[in-house]
Amino acid sequence: MDEFGVYAVFGVNGPPQRLLSASGSCRVCAAVPPSVHQVVLFSCGPWGERVGVNVELNDADRFPITMGKLTPYNRCLSWEQREEETWTDSVTLNISLEGGNLTKADWSEPELILAVKEYTPKETTAPLAARELNGKRKRGCMAEEDSNKSKVVEREQEEENVCPNGAMEKTTPVRKARGQSKGGQKLFSSRGEVAKTKAAANGAGEAQGIVGRTPPQSAARTKSRQAKTPTQTAVLVSPSGRWGQTLCPIDTQTAILIGGQGARMQFCKDPMWKLCTEDLSWVAAETLAEGPTPEARSGHTAVYDPDSKRIFVFGGSKNKKWFNDVHILDTQSWKWTMVEAQGKVPPLAYHSCSMFRGELFVLGGVFPCPNPEPDGCSDSLYIFDPNLSIWYQPIVTGDKPSPRSGHSACVMQERKIYVFGGWDTPVCYNDMYMLDLGLMEFSAVKTTGKAPSPRSWHGSAVLSDTKFLIHGGYNGNNALSDTFIFDIDTNSWTEVTLPQMSVPRAGHSLITMDTASRFSDEDKDMDVGIVGRTLLVFGGGDNEGNFFSDLSTVAVEELLGVV
Repeated sequence: MDEFGVYAVFGVNGPPQRLLSASGSCRVCAAVPPSVHQVVLFSCGPWGERVGVNVELNDADRFPITMGKLTPYNRCLSWEQREEETWTDSVTLNISLEGGNLTKADWSEPELILAVKEYTPKETTAPLAARELNGKRKRGCMAEEDSNKSKVVEREQEEENVCPNGAMEKTTPVRKARGQSKGGQKLFSSRGEVAKTKAAANGAGEAQGIVGRTPPQSAARTKSRQAKTPTQTAVLVSPSGRWGQTLCPIDTQTAILIGGQGARMQFCKDPMWKLCTEDLSWVAAETLAEGPTPEARSGHTAVYDPDSKRIFVFGGSKNKKWFNDVHILDTQSWKWTMVEAQGKVPPLAYHSCSMFRGELFVLGGVFPCPNPEPDGCSDSLYIFDPNLSIWYQPIVTGDKPSPRSGHSACVMQERKIYVFGGWDTPVCYNDMYMLDLGLMEFSAVKTTGKAPSPRSWHGSAVLSDTKFLIHGGYNGNNALSDTFIFDIDTNSWTEVTLPQMSVPRAGHSLITMDTASRFSDEDKDMDVGIVGRTLLVFGGGDNEGNFFSDLSTVAVEELLGVV
């Protein structure tokens, strides 16, 4: 195997089968045998100028069950049916090659379809028979029989990102958002509703999950399934719609987007992007960094340490997998490393993570109890010391917050962390707590003014030494669009109204960073060297099946001027 090739192993006992070769087709579709419940994909041989291999595991309707990407630094992918809740029968593996000596003519050729022979002890090689795509997808006569099995499997499997403690659906106020369209995808719902929603999506085809949607209403509200064909290879120029991602600023011109989950509860095929704030352009960044990249996830945290110039990614979840791993991206060498940390920290998602004096302060979050069900919220504080690669729990006194997830935490004046809101079924919170980082003492904050209503999965960002902002979130019934500014000197709330932040959304990213002052065509004559602090809002979902990929900006000076 001296030349480049991409190979697949179907099932535990199957032999490796070549799907891509140096001289063959750059696009291949392979039907996964119904009896196969595991797939391993790997490359072998020198990559040369090849950039990556895009991989999709698609269901019977050609919608992705899961996605991945082989790169020169990540040469193996694996999937198992029990971890992918929509994997039933009629699954196809679609792969396409990027880079190398590809030409336009290569992409004009039909996609190659490979029929995978199931492994039997008598056959030591399972050759692939190739035939050209004829433009029509053959449907098996077993569809009706398999549909009943699929429904049983769907009822047994659980969707990711349902409300924490979703088993308490009888007492939880969150179950049907007002005005929700039939088949529309909720971000937060009970397990029973997930099965109904999924059945409606598969049966009626009405839950179209709008990917990459910009909030302003358009005539075409849903995206036709026929618009997606197996041979589409359009290169994304901006992130797809998602929620549960992180957006982490690393300098005055750059922010890094990591992870998230989009339409039909699918994890994003494009998990990493670099945002250039000078012209608000995006660059796909997954293949820019070396080393083992974090597995697809949502509900994780990513914080930047300006001293070491590193991003720390912690926790999150994917379907029934929960993470307590720490991944570090060195933004100078652009290399990922995974930390083998000492000490104990539970798998957590939708927690808060704050950077203080080079250490990560992780508070709250959902954890799997009993494993792998999301059945508990944490009220514990864990600290990670990157220098020693160790987790520890500090001694904390005072009146600490009750267990919760989906809350926010803002570090103010390098000595206090303000914690707001969150969720622990069946209760949403709008209380405020402050952790004194010198005394390691919690205290409840008594506030004045009109406070935000109870919510979770909202966005928060520091505006100045004395003020931070809360926007959007989820109140148990609907996504929210309101905005509030809190003043730590007076402990007072002020509600502000801005057209740039009028769209209801939850699970979005909200950050402030120093950026060039020009953001619109009207300001072309302005000096882009002038730097001002700017609030950026990206993505999120509205609990009606819409996932956003828009990026909005508001000058911090404008926000502070309203207060």
